[in-house]
Amino acid sequence: MATVTTVNPATGEDIETYTQITKDEAFAKVDACHQAFTQWKLRSLEERAEIIKGIGKALRDNKEDLAQLMTAEVGKLIGDSRDEVDLCAGICDYTAKTGPDELADEKRDPSNAARGLVTYSPIGVVYGIQPWNFPSYQVVRYAIASLMAGNGVLLKHSSLCIGSGLMLEKIFKEGGLPDDLFTVLVIDHDTSDEIIAHDKVRGVTLTGSDGAGRHVAEKAAKVIKKTVMELGSNDAYLVLEDADIDLATKVCAQARLYNNGQTCINGKRFIVTDKVYDAFLEKFVARFEGVETGDPTKEGTDMGPMSSTDQRKDLHEQVEKSVSKGAKIACGGEIPDGPGAFYPATVLTDVEPGQPAYDDELFGPVASVIRAKDDEDAMRIANDSRYGLGGGILCGDTERAIELASKHFDTGMVYINTYGVADPSMPFGGVKDSGYGREHGGFGVKEFVNAKAIFIGSD
Repeated sequence: MATVTTVNPATGEDIETYTQITKDEAFAKVDACHQAFTQWKLRSLEERAEIIKGIGKALRDNKEDLAQLMTAEVGKLIGDSRDEVDLCAGICDYTAKTGPDELADEKRDPSNAARGLVTYSPIGVVYGIQPWNFPSYQVVRYAIASLMAGNGVLLKHSSLCIGSGLMLEKIFKEGGLPDDLFTVLVIDHDTSDEIIAHDKVRGVTLTGSDGAGRHVAEKAAKVIKKTVMELGSNDAYLVLEDADIDLATKVCAQARLYNNGQTCINGKRFIVTDKVYDAFLEKFVARFEGVETGDPTKEGTDMGPMSSTDQRKDLHEQVEKSVSKGAKIACGGEIPDGPGAFYPATVLTDVEPGQPAYDDELFGPVASVIRAKDDEDAMRIANDSRYGLGGGILCGDTERAIELASKHFDTGMVYINTYGVADPSMPFGGVKDSGYGREHGGFGVKEFVNAKAIFIGSD
């Protein structure tokens, strides 16, 4: 039987070996999840909320063990891993508090009946395919919303962080979730396609590359199943003429390097108007040159390794290809000697269309700095992308930035004079090749429900 071994990207040492289950074993788990769903869907919204609140407590009770495992598996800074667990617990708290109201029956006054009701009924088993960069958050983001809605949940986690997925399964049970309602499937890609087609699976959600999204969305479409896709991006951060340069360089460096540069809504293209370009670039490069890369378990380390040597190889090839097409390296750009998957904080300039640094997603600590003629040109360049997940505006006039964000920036999320990852109260998702559907903010709990119309002739 096929096995998968997780590897510590900071040391190159093996962590654990897991055996992939067969198709028949996976199908048995799907059936068990569906059976658990048939009981869970009958629980009241308030009962579900109490259990989800309990999962939040269990996450906090296991915070250090889960954080240490995430850092070991994917190289996250230990402080970031602890923050991630806190965010997951916060999502549970928010969902438990707001979920019952979001999913409550709604009264309507139809013209063809005495009265009407809209109910948000659970649809069944939801299958999630998740990446490694946030081993807990990516899972909790879709799973808690689906559970609150009354669905069952399956997880195929990245092969890089199987241990984190299995620990979450235990934590969910510790929090009071009934058996089989949240189930991890350690399977290969072929079996995953079979799970999508399984008649008990009613919805599919994926976080990953746009290539993976196309494959999974096509498989789901062939069997007419609802999907939510949170895909890649090359988010643009605009530094406009009236920006505070010290603040801009601080925010943009954080936006690029957070989570070792491996976040879908990291800033990736930094579009700077000509008037402030030189001043920005000098301070921006200085910040990157000052980044200390090292052991992610030690407090004070600025940046840990990339998640794997394969990921590093892909990133470096993108850098080299961009340079071959005219980009210049302002700092970094060389693979260091020694063990692990480390890569330096890197800044590229002279970035233009036709280069991976302009057109594609560079999933690692590499910033593309692009010169714009003026503010209007900066917005044009920002939207000149097949992606549209997030982005940022550094600007002295906040009201003007809000207008640009709401009327002109073609993305799902915009940060003005700040950088952040996610908040349970705000919708998360993108447009164009960055996918469709929304999570968080009251939207996520309704992605996989049946908005059912009930017409009542008389009481």
